[in-house]
Amino acid sequence: MSTINLEPIESSLICESSRREYWLTEITERMAGAALLAVASPLIAMSAVAIAALSGRTPVIAHLRVARDGKPFWMLKLRTMWPASRCGVQGPGWIERIVAEPESNGKDPSDSRVISGFASFCRKHSIDELPQLWHVASGEMSLVGPRPLTRMEIDRYYAENARELLSVKPGLTGLWQICGRSAVRFPRRAAMDLELVRSLSIKMYWKILARTIPAIIRGNGAW
Repeated sequence: MSTINLEPIESSLICESSRREYWLTEITERMAGAALLAVASPLIAMSAVAIAALSGRTPVIAHLRVARDGKPFWMLKLRTMWPASRCGVQGPGWIERIVAEPESNGKDPSDSRVISGFASFCRKHSIDELPQLWHVASGEMSLVGPRPLTRMEIDRYYAENARELLSVKPGLTGLWQICGRSAVRFPRRAAMDLELVRSLSIKMYWKILARTIPAIIRGNGAW
């Protein structure tokens, strides 16, 4: 699937006393992901059609990211960036796969590739992230966890903490999303990811989910 060498990292052992709780959580999350995906499907479909019409390109992109245990997976998003010129438009299809992105310390609020007001709205209110509910339903992602990262981001910002970070599934939301989002630069974001991995509890899990909804509605710090 990929030409990038991503060596799997051995999973942490789960003690017998917690194995049942682990699988109960796994099944519950996957069912919740499937239910949320069904509810969000009309919005995803309508947004995809609008983006295809506005951009003249594939409405869905898949970024190569690293999941639990260092396994690569293609993370789905609605396209919200495209050049003003339609030169080099791709052929037919709904998904474009992108192996890597330029190295960056954070997102640029004035990125010239965000040329559509609708695309900007999707980014601000995280509509572009809704296809990732598929990954929750399939078990590749969790509702709450550190955001999926590229190999380059892990090597640069997590270094010796990479094994710890990749001991859990990446999440749809987490501390970064409710504490500033795009306004948070990568070194601080990395610290938040590690804090989440080390401190996540049932109470924190539900608190993050509860704070995610108003954060998405307000759209503060997202671009």
